[in-house]
Amino acid sequence: MAITKTELVASIASATGQSQSAVSGVLDALFSSVSDAVAKGEKVTIPGWIAFEQVATSARTGRNPQTGETIEIAAGKRVKVTAGSKLKAAVK
Repeated sequence: MAITKTELVASIASATGQSQSAVSGVLDALFSSVSDAVAKGEKVTIPGWIAFEQVATSARTGRNPQTGETIEIAAGKRVKVTAGSKLKAAVK
């Protein structure tokens, strides 16, 4: 089961007493700031909760699952998301 952005906004608005439009604006700004920083190669950390960082992937050989043909996958970048201690403890 997944929580949608609309459900998250409603939950935060209810808990804080803020309007849903204000909470939605804050979440949009948070996600925009995180994506801009990670795109620049910066690490974004919310201590105890979560960390986002850009990592480089090396070139490698892969295989087309439909044909079995070998293909070369170019080097690139990806986003690494790490759960913090508070988030891990909440899941246990």
